Amino acid sequence: MTRHIALLRGINVGGHRKVPMAELRALASSAGFGDVRTYVASGNLVLSSNKQPATIETTLEQAIEARFGFAVDVVVRTAVQWADYLLDNPFETEGASEPNFVMLCIGKRPATDADLAGIRASASGRERAERRGDALWLYFADGSARSKMSLGPRAGVWTTRNLRSVRQIAALLG
Repeated sequence: MTRHIALLRGINVGGHRKVPMAELRALASSAGFGDVRTYVASGNLVLSSNKQPATIETTLEQAIEARFGFAVDVVVRTAVQWADYLLDNPFETEGASEPNFVMLCIGKRPATDADLAGIRASASGRERAERRGDALWLYFADGSARSKMSLGPRAGVWTTRNLRSVRQIAALLG
């Protein structure tokens, strides 16, 4: 079986759109996925399956909506893809001291040069963005709280995780 990472977009662990991680693990297991684990309470799921990533996305989206009563977008990657993201991180130097300021942005479709240009247009000061394969990497030199730089392209379904989370999810993969 192949290890996969499933990232839920736009959930909240308390209040509106609440998806408790214990319930998410149980839901994924009952949907037929193996060795299900989560990392922090923000929708990071690691699982085993012989299904294709798009099929895993659809299966999880349908199961989540049936169980919780609202739609949640899910973006899935294989463990090999995840490892490649870490190897191709253009902000590894910055991430060594500020892993929460470096973000990986992935979507249901591959990133394009136009997506990158749109994000760069909203960047200011020392903020930077780079495209590597199907992903975008963002560096918020002064933190993301007050930044005007977008966390992802305007069109499509995208989700972002900081470098600390990306590394921890990789560790869950073994």
